[in-house]
Amino acid sequence: MAVKVLILEDNPVARSFLCRVVRESFSDTIHLTEAGDLESARRHISLTGGSQGLHGVDPFKLVMVDLELPDGNGMELLTELAHYPATKIVTTLYSDDDHLFPALQCGADGYLLKEDRFEVLVEELQKIVRGQPPLSPAIARRLLTHFRHGNGADSQAPDSGFMPAATFTTSKPVPMEKPLDHERLTPRESEVLTYLSKGFTIKEIASLMGIKWFTVNDHIKSIYKKLNVSSRAEAAVLASKQGLV
Repeated sequence: MAVKVLILEDNPVARSFLCRVVRESFSDTIHLTEAGDLESARRHISLTGGSQGLHGVDPFKLVMVDLELPDGNGMELLTELAHYPATKIVTTLYSDDDHLFPALQCGADGYLLKEDRFEVLVEELQKIVRGQPPLSPAIARRLLTHFRHGNGADSQAPDSGFMPAATFTTSKPVPMEKPLDHERLTPRESEVLTYLSKGFTIKEIASLMGIKWFTVNDHIKSIYKKLNVSSRAEAAVLASKQGLV
């Protein structure tokens, strides 16, 4: 089955460039859908179960969102897709705090600058299969500087549930005394959690389980939500403490 990707970008040249980046980044068969404005993107998403990605409908697994669009701002769509089962990546020319942090707060799982070289963007997108957040080098440096200076103490980081690296979160770690709600994990989720605890990458887990890496990513999102954790390390420690792995 092809992995469905939605690219929301109003500039045809930039949209074609991003399509090439996506095709080069993943070994899976890719089904690309292009949208030039918010209205078109919403129409495509409505065909995959709406903003909730309803059960039984094949939703997009990756959504790439430009911020400045002819009929609004990409952050509107990010907010609407808070519960949509996709990895959502901002692709923009803006590297300033006024765009970066609101985008993360709206639920972006990554932030890429379209001005980066083709090879850099491919390398960053490939991080998804390793459970790492796609971040342009300039954005990663900006985030490090921001939090090293203590500016993130009062920031509201997005609860995307996607990144095992927990790059965006500023919340305190879950206390180790908290009981693990493992009864709610499905057998598949328990298996994924075991592999995570042993240090396997998302791509390795997908190969071991015979499933797509995007499916593994979906399981990880669910695990993080159910265990109320935001990183691979937290999930591993809780699982180990409760004797599940």
